[in-house]
Amino acid sequence: MLKKLTLLYICLTVFLVSCSQIESLRDGSFNKAKETGMQLKEALPDSFFPKDLHIVAAGDSLTQGVGDSTDSGGYIPYLAEQLEREKTVRNANFENFGVRGNRTDQLLERLKNKNIQASIRDADMVILTIGGNDLMNVVKKNFSRLELNQFQEEQIVFARQLEAIFSAIRRQNHQAPIILVGLYNPFFNWFADVKEMNEIVDEWNRQSQEIVENDENAYFVDIHDIFLNNEENLLYTDYFHPNDRGYQLIADRVYELLEQNVLGKVDE
Repeated sequence: MLKKLTLLYICLTVFLVSCSQIESLRDGSFNKAKETGMQLKEALPDSFFPKDLHIVAAGDSLTQGVGDSTDSGGYIPYLAEQLEREKTVRNANFENFGVRGNRTDQLLERLKNKNIQASIRDADMVILTIGGNDLMNVVKKNFSRLELNQFQEEQIVFARQLEAIFSAIRRQNHQAPIILVGLYNPFFNWFADVKEMNEIVDEWNRQSQEIVENDENAYFVDIHDIFLNNEENLLYTDYFHPNDRGYQLIADRVYELLEQNVLGKVDE
């Protein structure tokens, strides 16, 4: 008798489960459950999944990191650390193409290099430091007699070559944000009598910013004020390049701009 009741119970359970499944199929709840799972997966934004950033850093000694006591790339390690704190960034991988002493014409020539071009094509972002040596070149050529018009003439050449640099980058990569770090004035320690030097740096930065604004996905980072009348010593022993603290403050300023304007676009 007990065996018959057990068998009857099992048959009844199977029957009820089958009816429940048939009813689910009729009203679509089974499919809805599957659809809900699929919709949840599809609704997740790409930013939910941390990604690796490939960043090309190019330019002069500020990118190479001259004055950095750790010889690890100036502002780059500070910026990489800040970027990797972002929930959407797994790794910030930098390729450093900074060369000490490079002027705009020399960087423009190096952008013809196939390896650099390939890196730019794959880049999520391009960061440039350039122009300081163009300014310094005016000082070297006219050391004994500096005049304002000499900087103005060189500024015209600088602007033309900077535009060419942007064009060269865009030929390789149409989408990556380009970040141009502006110039600062280290010369007041050497040439206190050149009162117009701050104005000259500001004018060159203004020209750079105009060129940046002609590109829909480019940004200018002003760092002049960081080094101007700062109570901290931010220069290396050569009184030209930043020291460790100077590079850290540059990285902070670049990161601030990226956080406000760029990181969301890169993560899309």
